[in-house]
Parts: sequence; C-alpha cells; structure tokens
Amino acid sequence: MAASLDNQLAIVFGGGRDIGAAIALELASRGADVALSYNSSEPSQVVAAIESKQRKCKAYKVDALDTAAIRSFVSSSAKDFGKPVNILVNVVGGLVARKKMEEMDDAFWDYVLALNVRSVFAATQATLPVMTDGGAVVNVASQAGRDGGGPGGIAYGASKGALMSMTRGLAKELGPRRIRVNAVCPGMIATKFHDDFTTPEVRQRVAGMTPLGREGKAEEVATLVAFLAGNDAAFVNGANVDINGGILFS
Repeated sequence: MAASLDNQLAIVFGGGRDIGAAIALELASRGADVALSYNSSEPSQVVAAIESKQRKCKAYKVDALDTAAIRSFVSSSAKDFGKPVNILVNVVGGLVARKKMEEMDDAFWDYVLALNVRSVFAATQATLPVMTDGGAVVNVASQAGRDGGGPGGIAYGASKGALMSMTRGLAKELGPRRIRVNAVCPGMIATKFHDDFTTPEVRQRVAGMTPLGREGKAEEVATLVAFLAGNDAAFVNGANVDINGGILFS
C-alpha cells in the first residue's frame, strides 16, 4: 500500500496540465492538499478533480520567468493553507523551440536556461524557509539531461543536465534538515510537449525502439514522483531516476 500523505501540503510548480496535473492529482489521491501554479493552461478541471477527492486545492497564475511572482506564489500558498509545506515538485520547464547551435542566439539560450533552471532555483529557494524538516523536493528533469536531447534540443538538454546536478547538490546541502531532494528523468511521455515538438513519425519510431514498445503516460511519472515524495522513499536522496521504458540505462 502506498505511503499516506494525509494533511500534507504539496506545492506543484507547473501543475496545470499534463505531467504536472497528473502529479497534483496523484498527491491529492494520497491525502495531500495541493497548491499548484499555472500560466497558459486552464487549471479548473484539475482543481475540481482534486476537490472531488475531498482535498483542498488552489491554483495560482505564475510567470515562471518572474522570480518575484514565484516567491509570492510560495508564500501565498503557505499562508492560504495555513500550514508549512511538506512537498515541493518542480515541473515547470519546456523545450521552447528546436534550434541547432547556429540557429540560437544569446537571448534564446538564456530564455531556456531561465525557464528550466532559474525558475526551479527560485521556487526551491522560496520554499525552504516554509518547508518542514523531513520534507521532500522532487524535480522533473528529462532523459535529455542524460543524452543531450533530440535534434535541436541542445539548450533543453543542457538545462535539464544542470537541473540534475542541482538535485545532487541540494540533496547534500539539505540532508541535515532531513529534506530529501530527488529528480525524475522522463523519456518520451505522451503529452502536449511531444504533440508540439515531435513529429508522429519520430514518436512512432522511438516507441518502437523502446523495449516496452510504447510511450509513457503522465500518470506513470506521477506515481514515481509520489513515491519519491513519500516515506516509502525515506532513504532515497540525490537520485535522478529514469522512467523511459528501458530505452536508456543510466
């Protein structure tokens, strides 16, 4: 039986759709109240689904490139729910566009790194003062952080590699507070990410190369995140856990 998260407060930074929404729902199904951020997505269905599980949920519109807005989101979450944070899941990030080295300029490179790394730094830094000792941080990295990403994904792969290294460093730094920091590294998951940036032909080819013969599901990533956030993973710290159907072994 999965570990209970009864009455814990989970912040899901980027919980409005796809993997983030699945994570928010999974944490709620295990008893957590959820504060989630969104930007371009519409979170009302996620909020309603969590509330149907008799858990509290509130959505906050946040620009992931605005550090002040991220800090306000975190402080408002703790204040609005009236309790400290137990779990932080950093989902925010994106490929933005596929660009080869010669196609990128400084502004594009900086944008991708800010979206995928600086945003997580800001959310984590803001959360630690209101997080209970013994809490958990789970970052959503990517297989791209291990293999460099697909065509035109250099900036994205570099940013996710940085996030994986940040996860290891934070795990050591926060260990004395018994705050565990881990990351998940999804491969090809059936989400809007690949709807937008990967052709059907490539998706079919990658799925065919995967030993399990298919793409992953957002709900499968969510189950792994919930495991890492709970006491069943009490001695897992600083891990970057692959979830890719076996197409890449670390």
